[in-house]
Amino acid sequence: MSSPSSRKPRISWRLLGAILFFLCGLVGFASGVIVSERPDVATAGLVAQAYYSLSLFVVGGVELGAPVSGPWPGVVLLWLAYFGSPVLAAWTLIEALLKSLSPQHFQLRKLRNHVVVIGAGDLTLSYLRVLRNHNPTVPVVVVSRALPAAPVVDELREEYDALLAVGDVTHEFFLRQLRVKRALRVVLLSDNSLRSYEAVSVLLNLVPGIGSRVVMHCANLRFMRSMQSTRVAQSCETFNSYSLAAYGLVHGHMLHRFQKSRGKDIVVLAGFGRFGQTVLEELQQHAQGELDTVAIIERDAMRRVLVAEEQMIFSSDYRRCVYEGDISHPVVWQQLRQEVHIEADAYNLIFVLGTGQEEDNLRTALWLRRNYPNAMIIARSSKQSRFAEEVGSEHRIINVSIHELVEENIPKHWVELAPA
Repeated sequence: MSSPSSRKPRISWRLLGAILFFLCGLVGFASGVIVSERPDVATAGLVAQAYYSLSLFVVGGVELGAPVSGPWPGVVLLWLAYFGSPVLAAWTLIEALLKSLSPQHFQLRKLRNHVVVIGAGDLTLSYLRVLRNHNPTVPVVVVSRALPAAPVVDELREEYDALLAVGDVTHEFFLRQLRVKRALRVVLLSDNSLRSYEAVSVLLNLVPGIGSRVVMHCANLRFMRSMQSTRVAQSCETFNSYSLAAYGLVHGHMLHRFQKSRGKDIVVLAGFGRFGQTVLEELQQHAQGELDTVAIIERDAMRRVLVAEEQMIFSSDYRRCVYEGDISHPVVWQQLRQEVHIEADAYNLIFVLGTGQEEDNLRTALWLRRNYPNAMIIARSSKQSRFAEEVGSEHRIINVSIHELVEENIPKHWVELAPA
């Protein structure tokens, strides 16, 4: 994936205009056009003529006088510089004044065929990386309820050429300021699930028919599943970042392993939070007939399994074993070996270390590699880690990060946008 910093910078139309008018003046003077107040300009050197051409942006032709004679093409070019240079300079000053008085309103008022991204967290940065790789020029507005930290603001503006707006997206007036009616896509990536649903509800009433252009992230997986039958959820695309990451893990790594192994496989989910639950959900949907046993290890495994049963139907095609305890506790693994009868040299064995404790995941992965040399071992981290990748390549451990899996599996139609 290429870096956003490798994108070609866009050239401002004002810069092009300034260069054009400067060259018009310079060519006009150099061609021998004589002006009424300073006839010596026609015979001055090129440096002096460049200086006089630049002065047109400040005082126009007041001090030099009007063109009175010379080649007609040069006269035309000089008159173009006489009118264009001061107008461009005046417009730039007026625009700067308007921006200083009401910067956000001024920047938002001309938006069209743009992308509105609500939220300024890590998920937003992941989405913008993918968006800019596919569409480097589409205007982007990032909306935050409060001004983010200075490094985040700088990254949004410099790396992703995004306009930052501060406001409450549950208010109709602010949504109108964002010109959502003209937007190609509205992407809600906030961690506040209830406010995201509220914002979409307001948006659907404000702009009927916009639902097909709205993508909403729900950080609370249980809440998202409970809201599936609501009008808001059915009108737009809803997703959970862990579901997206689990899809990438299952389809990018695990299904291929199932196809290579003989017979059914044993999968150990060490960690049954949002990530572990969504991995199991993907396995049930796309690996039917491939599973012999799914073992779940979690500190409060029974409660988490009961919560998961409220939201999804556990398949009866495989045996399910649940163990309460920490993955760092040897007793848990002893119970697993005794009850599931895992052979040390088994090939049809996959460990997914998906707890939120990244150090425990990596350390346990190394211990499992020593004890199960032929197993597939997957260790999860939140962000991409160079050190974890080095350890993984040295010990045949697949290191995956949630952010990387999300970026790799963002649907193309979210980022490949055509102007309306």
